Amino acid sequence: MIKKTSLLRVLYVLICMVLFTYCSPYMHQPMKSRRAILGPESPAKQLLMELPKPQDKIVTAVYKFRDQTGQYKASETGANWSTAVTQGATTILIRALEESGWFIPIERENMANLLNERKIIRSSRAQYEGADQNSESLLPPLLFAGVLLEGGIISYESNMVTGGAGIRYFGASLSGQYREDRVSVYIRAVSTANGKVLKTVYTTKSILSQEVSAGFFRYVKSKRLLEAETGFTYNEPSEICITEAIEKAVESLIIEGVKNKLWNLQNASDTTSIAFKNYEDEKRMNYESDAMGKKIYENNRGAVMLGANVGSNSYSGDFSKTEVRPNYSFNIGVALHPNFYLDSEIGYRGLMVWNKVDDYSYFGDLSLRYIFLPYDRFTPFLNVGGGYDYQNEGVGLSKKQFLPKINGAFGLEYMIRNKLGVTLSSGVNYYLRDSFDGSIAGKYNDLSWNISLGLKLYMIDLKHKK
Repeated sequence: MIKKTSLLRVLYVLICMVLFTYCSPYMHQPMKSRRAILGPESPAKQLLMELPKPQDKIVTAVYKFRDQTGQYKASETGANWSTAVTQGATTILIRALEESGWFIPIERENMANLLNERKIIRSSRAQYEGADQNSESLLPPLLFAGVLLEGGIISYESNMVTGGAGIRYFGASLSGQYREDRVSVYIRAVSTANGKVLKTVYTTKSILSQEVSAGFFRYVKSKRLLEAETGFTYNEPSEICITEAIEKAVESLIIEGVKNKLWNLQNASDTTSIAFKNYEDEKRMNYESDAMGKKIYENNRGAVMLGANVGSNSYSGDFSKTEVRPNYSFNIGVALHPNFYLDSEIGYRGLMVWNKVDDYSYFGDLSLRYIFLPYDRFTPFLNVGGGYDYQNEGVGLSKKQFLPKINGAFGLEYMIRNKLGVTLSSGVNYYLRDSFDGSIAGKYNDLSWNISLGLKLYMIDLKHKK
């Protein structure tokens, strides 16, 4: 019987591991070699190609679009002299300019090679044509640029955001981790006529890395150890991220140039097109976001708060038999700081212990609420305070109607609109007397648990801003 049970456990674990692996088709496990394909395109490429057409294409030169970060790839095993970002950003920029339909890029990065080749052509023609050469055999002049594009990859920030979660129980484990890096690109357009900087644009792109792993480590019987593990990692290609950032910068340069009348559209009314509208919306939203790209809600909460809650209460004490009873309350709060509120709460709650207590009572609390992310739409919060329960007829060994308590709660708040939020919280009330249920026993006093759903209305703007 023992052997059969152990075998079933092993089989169960193996089945779970197989299902975990095969239920993740996005892992793209490389089981065989792949043929060459066209390079993947970024989402910014399609937006770039959908821009309205220009009146005239702009002859543009790019001498060197360099990596200016000085960053090397992070290594846990020692020195790594590989650069964190691609050194071929010039090529990426020239391709973006070419396929946008707005620019005529000309070769300047390897100008010496071009000039040498033209010398070879002229020398060959002079040698074989001799004195009979005519003007038709001369090479046409090189194009000259009206605009120079300068700049480069100016920043690569690693570990902008890191985190993860995991659980391990009885030899089984499951964990996940993530990391976000960020690359920034600047491009400036310079007039070749007078050297004036016509426009400078700036774009960023995050680079996401993820790891998920699961394992099992356990002795299934004496001297027999079962160990299994699976998982995957995903690293967003930095070259694709840089390509997207450059293409977004070219799109921005085109639109900003049209707005500043540096170049013209084929159809002047295209300034009202979807591409221009979306760009303006994105730019406006950018002013309302922080460095991490999250929207800033400077006054989404106010100096005064009014709230209402509904939920349930459950007794926990010297007796095990209880029922869940309803809980209703109203809140009034005052902001001491964007992170701190002083809240008062009055309400009506029920608590029941079979054959001992069947009580519906009023209660009052005063607590300090800490809001972890006061400028975010969604945030956790923590309440700590104290108060009392007023028992209608007096319950337990002590006939006093007022039962003092300390309490705490943890919850989540979501702002459905400015100054209006909904909350979901769970808390505990710990009574300072062990007499609620009529029995003084055990190491701890009686307590009650509650879960509440609330609505909070904030009023009067806070003067303090982020």
